[in-house]
Amino acid sequence: MRKKIDILTLEVGSTITKANGFVRTHNDSLQHIAQGFAPTTVDQGNVGIGLKDAIDNLEQNSGCSTDNADIFANSSAAGGLRVTVHGLTCNMTARAAREASLGAGAIIKMVTAGDISEFDLEEIEEINPNMIVLAGGVDFGASDIVIQNAIKIASLDQRVPIVYAGNSALKRAIENIFKKSGFELLIAPNVFPDVDVLDVEPLRKRMQELFSRHIIHAPGMHRLQSLTGRQIIPTPGAVLRGAELFAEVAGDCMVVDVGGATTDVHSVTDGSREFADKLIDPEPRSKRTVEGDLGVFVNAANVLELAEDDAWMARRDEIRAMPKTEREVEITRWLCQKAVDVGVKRHAGNVSDLFTPSGKKQIIKGKDLSAVKWVIGTGGALTRVPGGADILGSVCTGPSRSLLPKPDAKILLDKNYLFSALGTVAIEFPDLVKNTFKEWIEANV
Repeated sequence: MRKKIDILTLEVGSTITKANGFVRTHNDSLQHIAQGFAPTTVDQGNVGIGLKDAIDNLEQNSGCSTDNADIFANSSAAGGLRVTVHGLTCNMTARAAREASLGAGAIIKMVTAGDISEFDLEEIEEINPNMIVLAGGVDFGASDIVIQNAIKIASLDQRVPIVYAGNSALKRAIENIFKKSGFELLIAPNVFPDVDVLDVEPLRKRMQELFSRHIIHAPGMHRLQSLTGRQIIPTPGAVLRGAELFAEVAGDCMVVDVGGATTDVHSVTDGSREFADKLIDPEPRSKRTVEGDLGVFVNAANVLELAEDDAWMARRDEIRAMPKTEREVEITRWLCQKAVDVGVKRHAGNVSDLFTPSGKKQIIKGKDLSAVKWVIGTGGALTRVPGGADILGSVCTGPSRSLLPKPDAKILLDKNYLFSALGTVAIEFPDLVKNTFKEWIEANV
């Protein structure tokens, strides 16, 4: 008799569809027992083909049965969650809405601050986003520009779902504007309700609700919805949710995912007390950044240009999506190192000097990573190419001009690429996932 899988997770990526099988243990945790892969078939007009192939591959590789398994799903196919963000000021509401959108797993295609122009409207139509995030004004603060921006967005020919997360005093006016224009509207609490106060979590949840409802319109995605019956969440949002639960049981963490086209960095930390009074802008506890120019295959040329190393540039013809030879692996490892170096430093906050009438003082802008206790590598490049742990360890130099993790931070490689799978399960079973992470930690301490 074939072993039964209790929980099956499905991930529809841009190129690969993954299936992971878990069983519940007597410790109320999840044991990973099966994995399957198949090419994503969105270009064939039906992702269901790739889903079936991935599940078949899992069953053939493991000899397990997925019959009656509890199914959870995430996706970054069909262009992912494409979003435009529109706030009132660049460093306040627009930035807050952008932070929330990235945390939800969005691909930010456009950010505006202040009045939306006719040219901005044309660009929104060209982008054809999955949703639009409108913010602006602290509660009971600025209103005129926010209202005018809503009217302009409501004039678009595309009926794009709207999430409003601005001045709460304008809720009724915003509802009337979009209701009359036939737009679907979700209201979230203000992402910037008061000066120096961020509240990004409610907006993240609203965006993922919308994504789950609208992703089924992608080619063949109804097959994924019919398999699970649950909310389908964006893959990067699942990774961040996994990181949040990991931090609950193990302490502040950073998760790095280097791919062929992008490098994602997720961190869950409030930073160190010693730097708290030098921060000039509030930062969310859970933060995600996406470096769309850093990758080990599709965007390898960008990494080579940033490095300005003629010796490696001369070897660019050896770059492969799936490196096999020793030299191919060597250049992929080097590209991965550079992507991690640049990606983590862009994610981290920086210390700079500010000259005032009373003298020079230090200020910090960005995310303080100095309290991070765990640095985790996930995704293909860091986990499948030798040397991933050393690459992650190399950015743990401690705070200086960049507020990086300290040298004593523990390194963990997610060798089976399970962070997104567990983050997806956590939507319904957070305790199961936390217990699973506890076992990971015990095995790696």
